Amino acid sequence: MPSRLVVVKVGTSSLSTSDGELDEEEMARLAKQVAVALEGGDKIVFVTSGAVAAGKAELGTTGKPKDIVFQQAAAASGQAVLMEKYRKLFGKEGLKVAQMLLTAEDLSNRASYVHTCDVLGMLLKLGVVPVINENDVTSVDELMPLDEGYQRNFSDNDILSALVANAIGADLLIILSDVDGLYTTDPANPDAQIIRAVENITAELKNSLAGKSKAGRGGIQSKVRAAEIATTCGIPVVIANSRRENVIVEVLAGKKVGTYFKPQNRLPAIKRWIAYGAAVKGEIHVNEGAKRAILEGSSLLPVGVTRVVGHFKACDVVSLIDEDGLEFAKGNPNYTSGELNLIRGLKVTDVRRKLGSDCPKEVVEHRSIHLIEGEK
Repeated sequence: MPSRLVVVKVGTSSLSTSDGELDEEEMARLAKQVAVALEGGDKIVFVTSGAVAAGKAELGTTGKPKDIVFQQAAAASGQAVLMEKYRKLFGKEGLKVAQMLLTAEDLSNRASYVHTCDVLGMLLKLGVVPVINENDVTSVDELMPLDEGYQRNFSDNDILSALVANAIGADLLIILSDVDGLYTTDPANPDAQIIRAVENITAELKNSLAGKSKAGRGGIQSKVRAAEIATTCGIPVVIANSRRENVIVEVLAGKKVGTYFKPQNRLPAIKRWIAYGAAVKGEIHVNEGAKRAILEGSSLLPVGVTRVVGHFKACDVVSLIDEDGLEFAKGNPNYTSGELNLIRGLKVTDVRRKLGSDCPKEVVEHRSIHLIEGEK
């Protein structure tokens, strides 16, 4: 079997005991399974939660205080504890680990995004297991108000794992949790049945989801959203119970474990980043003619722009908004928000009189547009 690139995400509930301590026995089992996968020729990127929980235990606190700064302080303490455990446990299996802490901005900036992928590739080439976590210490998204038009690209490690899988073009994403998979109803209901395979993640399916994990920020909604991102980018996903014996090994062996989400057609790399990798920094509103042209395969020209919302740079990701106020696409503009406010509604000849003959003809080129309604 050819080598596969696999992202494995493990949640807080899978790594901690009922009293909030890190479950070293469970972490050791996971490390052993990763070692087996690597021996079989697969490459593993490990996305982990647990820093805040580890920090609370280290600092001798309990509960889930609402003070974000306290949680960030706990994460700062817990990251050292978490990585110390992983280094020791993976080391027993003859493996080396490397810590990577990411924020939303790391993946929103195209240069940082590409560099992150390069570093991951180098670590894998060196036989090192990358251990990734959201950088809770410096990530202040939950504290800061958003500028108008700004949308975050992730807010928990479920979504982060899908974005990492997307960025590196993974062959599989495994999301491990404290449930066996996706159920027909609340797993606490005795009539609930596990759904073994999902062909397509529909609006009806997403609307039927309920429940949050006790220890982490995510829940089944977050996991299905992560699966939606990954499968839309052509990556199959399995959600399974981390405490099932040899769960990673069984999933990689193709056994019917947890819930399998079928991949859709894979997007080109740049469109994967536009669609899911980057935070949306603003909005470009367009008229009906411009929307119709974009849906038919054309680029966006200045004459079709009616309004600009937010503050963004050239090559940031923005939403394209129609006359009804609905987002129908995302794209990389060739102009800043300030420049675009100067030229919106103008013909190309008038734009070049105002900004110079060497300025781009297109506001957003079609190759840099991802259609929300589906590629044409």
